[in-house]
Amino acid sequence: MSPDAVIVGTGPNGLAAGVTLARAGLSVALYEARDTIGGGLRTEALFDSDIPHDICAAVHPMALASPFFREFELTQRGVQMLHSPASYAHPLPHGAAGIAYRDLDATCAGLGIDGPRWRSLMQPLLDHSDGIVSLLLSGHRALLRDPIAPLLLARDVLGHGTRLSAARFATQQARALLTGVAAHAVGRLPSLASAAVAMLLGHLAHGSGWPVVGGGSARIADALAAEITARGGTFHTGHLVSDLAELPRTTAVLLDVSPKTLARITAGRLPTAYERALTRYRYGPGAAKADFLVTEPIPWADSTVGQATTVHLGGTQAHMIRTETATAAGILTDEPFVLVVDPAIADPGRARPDKRPIWAYAHVPNGDTTDPVELISARIEQYAPGFRDTVIAGRGIPAAAYETYNPNYVGGDIGTGAMTIRQSLLRPAPRLNPYRVPIPGVYLSSAATPPGPGVHGMSGYYAACAALRREFGIPVPPPLGPEPPTADRSRSRRLL
Repeated sequence: MSPDAVIVGTGPNGLAAGVTLARAGLSVALYEARDTIGGGLRTEALFDSDIPHDICAAVHPMALASPFFREFELTQRGVQMLHSPASYAHPLPHGAAGIAYRDLDATCAGLGIDGPRWRSLMQPLLDHSDGIVSLLLSGHRALLRDPIAPLLLARDVLGHGTRLSAARFATQQARALLTGVAAHAVGRLPSLASAAVAMLLGHLAHGSGWPVVGGGSARIADALAAEITARGGTFHTGHLVSDLAELPRTTAVLLDVSPKTLARITAGRLPTAYERALTRYRYGPGAAKADFLVTEPIPWADSTVGQATTVHLGGTQAHMIRTETATAAGILTDEPFVLVVDPAIADPGRARPDKRPIWAYAHVPNGDTTDPVELISARIEQYAPGFRDTVIAGRGIPAAAYETYNPNYVGGDIGTGAMTIRQSLLRPAPRLNPYRVPIPGVYLSSAATPPGPGVHGMSGYYAACAALRREFGIPVPPPLGPEPPTADRSRSRRLL
């Protein structure tokens, strides 16, 4: 029996689409090229069978803030979201580190004369957090829930998205603390797009937080997959889809793929203008990933950094502006921005005596082939002398090889497309409905559609809602919260 819908790709967006369609009562089949599902939500024992390592995403502010996951209720499905005392830290070459605690008061106290300035930036965003998240994760199609939110964002993005941002804070700690979050946009600094990322992730650090998942990120994928299978969905792993013709006959096809893969598997079917737009789609700098097995927590020179699971190694604001802009221009620097995660700080169960995982990536030019182990080790050693002595084993994935691991990461671009203002608003091409591919019944459900990258599931959710309306005549999205599946899956039942 043919499924009602087929999904290609089982990253967070593909799985979110699968949950949405299955909850609407549709039969769903999901296809995955690798032997395990999850996309960016995979966890493996790389060096020791007792030590889980997150292969892609490791820290999940969006999984707590996302409207999809808030309704899905991860914690009610057995997924533990665990926090360290500080959401993130930013050590500096000389002087004290900047520490972003979940407690805004503690953060402001540590920033001295910049404490009141930090509060004046973050407190209004926290007061309107639901509106800020709703606006930035809306896919740019929903009605405003909070009319103050866009005004706040406009003010702060304009204030921190240009070279004038250097004058917003007096201390190196505060400047670096915010710029390190902006660097999550993985592109030129400063920019309006990176400032929007800084406002979103920055205020969440003092709100719902930047948690890790107890036992590893794959637990999120497992919870989504369990919901799909409980409602009759099926998974086909180890199946690389090379052409739409390989798929079973179905009413709707949702593709959690990059524009590059979309163009390949739909060859000869797309209108010329749309296909041309896909070829012009820009990809951002790459991420070069390194995993380490170490004997002890990272020996940070500033011990307060050890309160944070996530650490940004970017140096001063001026240094980050130089290196991130050079990287975006295709220039590999000796001291790139490095993001380091010691998950066992928040999740002690991931460590064993004298063994714990360390996760890290460096920003490098798209398609770069440099093995990142030494590059990242040297960067950590700058801020944590003696780190190399704690390393038992290490493994690197160059940016170019990341695409082999996950085809959505073109050239190592883990955001599935450069984060510019234009591409944030018009991903992957200018269309009234960015999720509809101009082939009957086909939809794009990846991070190449609004709202873009992050483990939030919203791109998959919006694509599924579009398919429900147009292909199945179901105008109202289904509820997503935990509840037992109904025995009656008939079409007439769904339309009631």
